[in-house]
Amino acid sequence: MNRFIIILGTLCLGLTLSAQPGVISTRPANDSKGKILTTAETTLSRELVPHWYSHRWEESPQAEFPKEFTKGKSLYIVKSEGDTLLVAESENPQITYGQVVSRNEFGIEGGTFWSPSRERLAFYRKDESKVTTFPLLDITSRTGTLREIKYPMAGMGSENVQLGIYSLTDGKTVYVKADEFGYDRYLTNITWTPDGSKVLIQVLDRSQKHLKLNMYDAITGDFLKTILTEDNEKYVEPRDPVWFLKGSSDLFIYRTDNRDGYRNLYLCDTEGNIRRLTETDADVQYVANDGKYVWYTSAEISPIENHLFRISVKASPKGLSKAKFGKPEQLTVAEGWHNIEMSPDLTQYVDCWSNLTTPRVADLCSSDGKVIRNILTADDPTLDYAYTEISLGTVKSADGQYDNYYRLIKPIDFDPSKKYPTIVYVYGGPHSQMVTNTYLANLRRWEMHMAQRGYLVYVQDNRGTSNRGAAFEKAIHGQCGQAEMADQMEGVKMLMDLPYVDKDRLAAVGASFGGFSVYYLAGHHEGRFKCFIAHDGAFNLEAMYTETEENWFSNWEYDDAYWNKDQTERARRTYENSPHRFVDKWDTPILCIHGEKDYRINATQGMSAFNAARMRGIEAQLLIFPDENHWVLKPQNGILWQRTYFAWLDKWLNTASDSSLGAEN
Repeated sequence: MNRFIIILGTLCLGLTLSAQPGVISTRPANDSKGKILTTAETTLSRELVPHWYSHRWEESPQAEFPKEFTKGKSLYIVKSEGDTLLVAESENPQITYGQVVSRNEFGIEGGTFWSPSRERLAFYRKDESKVTTFPLLDITSRTGTLREIKYPMAGMGSENVQLGIYSLTDGKTVYVKADEFGYDRYLTNITWTPDGSKVLIQVLDRSQKHLKLNMYDAITGDFLKTILTEDNEKYVEPRDPVWFLKGSSDLFIYRTDNRDGYRNLYLCDTEGNIRRLTETDADVQYVANDGKYVWYTSAEISPIENHLFRISVKASPKGLSKAKFGKPEQLTVAEGWHNIEMSPDLTQYVDCWSNLTTPRVADLCSSDGKVIRNILTADDPTLDYAYTEISLGTVKSADGQYDNYYRLIKPIDFDPSKKYPTIVYVYGGPHSQMVTNTYLANLRRWEMHMAQRGYLVYVQDNRGTSNRGAAFEKAIHGQCGQAEMADQMEGVKMLMDLPYVDKDRLAAVGASFGGFSVYYLAGHHEGRFKCFIAHDGAFNLEAMYTETEENWFSNWEYDDAYWNKDQTERARRTYENSPHRFVDKWDTPILCIHGEKDYRINATQGMSAFNAARMRGIEAQLLIFPDENHWVLKPQNGILWQRTYFAWLDKWLNTASDSSLGAEN
């Protein structure tokens, strides 16, 4: 009996020591005798993706003509008879009509907007005459050539955007008199009123701190009124048009995170009255409305899940204040992330969903959430491969206010009594969410490739990422390197407490904002990491201020030029936390990777970081892709990238005792 108690106590102690905190869900490992991913499969294979179901509803009857198209920088319309009309002809190479403006920011996805009756066409006019040009080297030609692009250097001129409205009835064009906020303001999220007589525009100032939702006359272009305004000392970020309630000419749905801290839906009228429709402390996304119900997806069940809801709306002739809202109904119940495709008549929808252990399911449902039939239940495409255990979990943020979500991929033939080298993949910037309860937890295939080589791989979201409300995402605004790095280090501390993590063999890797994070960590990690990899990351924020093509971002995020002696407090914090200021504390080998066509974060950033490391006597390697931009897109380059990446990690984290590591496939 005593022997049994001793054995049981020892087992319990072992379980406690190897327990991983905050685990939500786990996908068990496949048979370890299965196939091992090759480098080519890791980079190129499409066979390891679950079968996808894309439903195409039979479209409601709609006129195919007239249709618009652009040729060069001019805009045309083709009529049903085949006649072609010139809407706007580019006067010179600086002027572009009918195409995307403002680099697709703020929900801008197109450059033309038809009225409901297709009698008028609204379109963007972009004038880049004040924008400087910048030469890019094209090495794909035999002798190499220079290609000039428009490159708005920080502190210099930006594009001017106008909205024109062309009438098919009389062939005339008027321009909307959107005069607020100066030459370089943004005109975003164009919306027609149901009768086609007016246009709503969300006009945003260049500092991105002030927004006006304005109404304009579609016939004259005259300003009619400001319906509502948004102001925020950090930033205002419009992402959506407004959606008119079906059957109403003055009630519309509006989405913002600037009023109650979360990106919620509001019912508004054209007189400027506004009521919160979705009262939830979670980000939501509009799906559709039929005048009686509004369908939307929400993160309220969990930030790593996406579920469909609907809420009833009953308008009142006595005005918005008397409208009645029902109780929200959750329509999707299966754990995971649900993508919804509503039918044009809003009587049915296709729910395509997955979770950590479910590859993909597509169900046809009635609009009240009842499943009509299953359309697809995809097989797991990884069953023949030695995919390892994946777990979803949480770790507290550094300020103790939030649960940050992570995924942890354990190595092949995992033995909790052994110690393993660990890769920490960081990103953590705005508009990103790396960890979701989707198939394999949103795993990137190289992570599994490294797990099959004997590594633990850890990926965590932190303050600064999306889908968690305004305060969470804006925590890093104007102070990059603070909250997000503190949160990542909480994850690292959790890892180092696990008995199977080798504390002497940790690597931090990251790309884009994650590359910046790696450069920052290199000067602040206090000996925790044995090597680093930074891909297309910002190293010197002072240099980047005048280098980047996205000068709107520099002005908005940094708040001020680095040379100004009377900088704002936010600008001072930003430049003081630039990674290049902490090179004197660098002591760890680093691999710097950069695309030479990256005009967002110029290749000089990676070159500077590499040179700084070498001049400090630190072992470093530089991989430059002359024919890639911010992403590695060419297949052969992708294979070279992966092999260089893996070899660097193997060199610094591998030891002879790890027989499972280092095998190239």
